[in-house]
Amino acid sequence: MYFQYFCIMNKSIIFSIIFFLSLSVMSQKSIYDIDINDINGDAINMNDFRGKNLLIVNVASKCGFTYQYEGLEDLYNEYKDKLVVIGVPCNQFGGQEPGSNEQIAAFCKQNYGVSFLITEKVDVSGTNQHPLYSWLCNQQKNGKFNSSVKWNFQKYFVDKNGELVNYFYSITKPNSNKIVSLIK
Repeated sequence: MYFQYFCIMNKSIIFSIIFFLSLSVMSQKSIYDIDINDINGDAINMNDFRGKNLLIVNVASKCGFTYQYEGLEDLYNEYKDKLVVIGVPCNQFGGQEPGSNEQIAAFCKQNYGVSFLITEKVDVSGTNQHPLYSWLCNQQKNGKFNSSVKWNFQKYFVDKNGELVNYFYSITKPNSNKIVSLIK
């Protein structure tokens, strides 16, 4: 009798643990649930990007890597049927993105002909880290790994299923084989 009661209680405990763990996993936000605005202040519907790969890059207009805007634009134009490039302006590294959203938009268009998506200027690290970067940098949220943004033009690759695949430091050019192979 005691043994039956013990088995029933253990099953009950196990089912409770599984139930609560599944609720935790189900309540995790996907990248498609994150709110962010574009450079003009209009809401971006991340759900529009389901089925496409995402390359998310924190950008700055006064950085030694600013030339990568050109490579990002080329990559976007070549693979726009299966890739969305999202530039995320940030002024946290060397104060290299001091402009307003309007100034950033004008700079990108005039100097690099940028047609890919540029978001509003946000913090990519620290206490005011935007939820997009909180998801990208936190294993508990993205399900893959922890990271921190080291400098401007760090790149995060999310596959067409919304899964974080990898990230690349600033020295990795947008058209590198590391990135292009993930798109193909």
